[in-house]
Amino acid sequence: MMNRPLWIWSLVRKLPADPDQCAPLIAEILAALQLHGWGADDRFGIQMAMEEALMNAIKHGNGCDPTKMVDINLGFDDRKFEATISDYGCGFDPDGVPDPTADENLGKTCGRGVMLMKNFVDSVKYNDCGNEVMMIKIKTGS
Repeated sequence: MMNRPLWIWSLVRKLPADPDQCAPLIAEILAALQLHGWGADDRFGIQMAMEEALMNAIKHGNGCDPTKMVDINLGFDDRKFEATISDYGCGFDPDGVPDPTADENLGKTCGRGVMLMKNFVDSVKYNDCGNEVMMIKIKTGS
């Protein structure tokens, strides 16, 4: 996915599984998107999806263990943003996540991040064991 030579901006990084590491990385990505003409709505969607994916990897995948890393590989061109985020946890079954909008789950916090990611980008896919998420956002021009 990330071997495309035509990205106008890309990033490959290992981030310690520390929630405080997310904000500077997200700010760097958003600044690059803005610099290259991505609109506010698209940037907001990418921000929400990236925050959720990173926090899921940090908290659920790596258990907030700063000795474990989260691998980030992303890039974009003038029409498409792609990101892959991997952790070193045992993974999960994304189809087994309860629907956070179901009446019986309204008071629970599980499943909201996965739902938000699916709503803010165009494609969300997981590897077979569930410890890697691949997201695509198509530029809308807004």
